[in-house]
Amino acid sequence: MGHTPRRRGDQGLIALLTAGAMGTGIWLIGHGAQAQAPPPQPSADQGFAAGPRHPGPSAAPTPPPPPMPASRPLRVRIPSVGVDAPLMRLGLDESGSLATPPQEDKNLAGWYADGSTPGTTGTSLIAGHVDNRSGPAVFYNLGSLKKNHKVEVVRADGRTAVFSVDAVEVYDGADFPDKKVYAPASRPELRLITCGGGFNKARQEYLGNVVVFGHLTGTKREPAPRAGDG
Repeated sequence: MGHTPRRRGDQGLIALLTAGAMGTGIWLIGHGAQAQAPPPQPSADQGFAAGPRHPGPSAAPTPPPPPMPASRPLRVRIPSVGVDAPLMRLGLDESGSLATPPQEDKNLAGWYADGSTPGTTGTSLIAGHVDNRSGPAVFYNLGSLKKNHKVEVVRADGRTAVFSVDAVEVYDGADFPDKKVYAPASRPELRLITCGGGFNKARQEYLGNVVVFGHLTGTKREPAPRAGDG
């Protein structure tokens, strides 16, 4: 995953990323065609160009909740695709690229700790692998998300930030729209990112990235742990 941090005026650190290391695809070469289909890719009607998808013609718009105070994110949950994974902090590696979660842990995602905390004003980033050498990983089904699906980020303050999906798009790695994906936002927004866009067997790499765009539409309290839990 290539990464060049840049500063733009007083808007803070903007991560301009071209993600290319969120999955190996090697398992596809060996036995994926027989044992498992390639990861799903978003259809055109889930992109921004198709326009928004509303719950129904009679549904009144719900006012967005106020931005949340900063608090460390602990887990990401996406009920519609069965994701419930812990989050680790992601920083920059020695080359200045965004570090990625360990590939050997299939159910682990990471949040960019130098960006906005999920739920606060700004653009928050969560990245995860689509696969590893043994098969599908945490964000394998990211491309099957639909508009209005929910993404929940559990935080250390006991509150959960609930995001609604605005669009799911796939981009070629050579033409990744950094500003569209990572530009600062005036409201709490979220980006989920993984590899996608087809797979080049000769180079053993994915051709691009799947990106999910969402914004904060709700908050809730996590239930207190019961005595004896843990």
